[in-house]
Amino acid sequence: MRELWIAPLVVLAAVGLGVASHSAQEWARRRLEASPRHQEWVTITYDRRTVHAFVVYPEVKTKAPVVIVIHENRGLTDWVRSVADQLAEAGVIAIAPDLLSGMAPGGGRTRDFPSEDAAREAISKLPPEQVMADLNAVADYAARLPASNGKVAVAGFCWGGSQAFRFATHRPNLAAAFVFYGTGPRDQESLARIRCPVYGFYGGNDARVTATVPETAEMMNHLGKTFEPVTYEGAGHGFMRTGEGPNPTDANRKARDQAWMRWKELLKKL
Repeated sequence: MRELWIAPLVVLAAVGLGVASHSAQEWARRRLEASPRHQEWVTITYDRRTVHAFVVYPEVKTKAPVVIVIHENRGLTDWVRSVADQLAEAGVIAIAPDLLSGMAPGGGRTRDFPSEDAAREAISKLPPEQVMADLNAVADYAARLPASNGKVAVAGFCWGGSQAFRFATHRPNLAAAFVFYGTGPRDQESLARIRCPVYGFYGGNDARVTATVPETAEMMNHLGKTFEPVTYEGAGHGFMRTGEGPNPTDANRKARDQAWMRWKELLKKL
């Protein structure tokens, strides 16, 4: 077993994070600033690599499951951190790792990129093995939190949705995987390693991703795996973010609200 060194760093909720000022997610930042829940930054170090992660704790009496939140290809933005806060509001511990840790100029992270385009380019160049190793280190840390009941699930959006599906093929003891508009592995050998239920959330107007779902569902069914995809008609890619942002379309807002209702019910099963 790898030895992890963890150094928590508590910060004020008012400290914003995004890709410099380019994200312009003030609405998400305001939610974080108004949250009564405990938020903190931690650093998780393994094999000479350090991953920064944002953690939010629920206000509950008992130990709770943990959900790892994997960001979009924009990196760890204020919106992703606000999702972690909303998960904690729903009663789980949420931990959102910055998988761009050490990848920005000067060895920085998401907030140190000069633009979202620069962050996207860096995301596209991340070594797949490093992403999985980062997530494994975060999952090890999450399972050992004193407030954790030992159950760890994963969720991801866009690029992060695909990584969440892929992580389920690497981490056999996950409690669940929540895939938001992300594609699944295309080979049965990988899918055969999945032991947890996988719940999919897809946009009806997102054919690039949603068109891959029937094949994934067929392979998962053939392997006897649990895969429950839901498609929200009229919603586009990224509806969980755009559906709560400024001036959302009716379809994206409706999809976001319905997806959150479904997600909260599924979280109760952890």
